[in-house]
Amino acid sequence: MTKAEIVEKAAKDAGISKVAATAVLSSFMDSVTKALKKKNGKVTLVGFGTFQKVRRKARKGRNPQTGEAIKIKATNVVKFRPGKKLRDSI
Repeated sequence: MTKAEIVEKAAKDAGISKVAATAVLSSFMDSVTKALKKKNGKVTLVGFGTFQKVRRKARKGRNPQTGEAIKIKATNVVKFRPGKKLRDSI
């Protein structure tokens, strides 16, 4: 499902215009992004799931073309853990 399909479905379900649905979705995505940028970023949507920022440590990897060992820098990643309601519905 794409962003456009989500906007169309939300607009139809809520009885609002696509412009309003787009604004709501954009606001939601911005809010989640800002929350995850914080030090211990975490967003919990009860029944749906939790988005959490996790620090991935630096590690060694291998270039698949040459087989040469390379260093992979530490980085922040976002993990999603589905809630019970979502897990049960799938």
